[in-house]
Amino acid sequence: MEIWDFLPESVADGRFAVHSGCMNDSGLGEGGYFWCLRHSRVETGDDVCPGQYRLGPYATADEATRALETVEKRNAEWDAEDARWTGEVS
Repeated sequence: MEIWDFLPESVADGRFAVHSGCMNDSGLGEGGYFWCLRHSRVETGDDVCPGQYRLGPYATADEATRALETVEKRNAEWDAEDARWTGEVS
């Protein structure tokens, strides 16, 4: 048996594109700075925790250091927009 025997005919005969490239854990390729929620530090390169423990990617280490401030600011903006949208604020 071949792998093609288990795929729908439309995929097996190439009528639909199938992703065949490799992706790393970050989905970024190389580079990027992350704020690690587990260790409270900037991480980059091969020294990064799994995705559920990090924020980013950020362009610089300084931006990654301010990740929690950025999250708080964005959350406040989104909460204000939600309140405006639902009519809670005039």
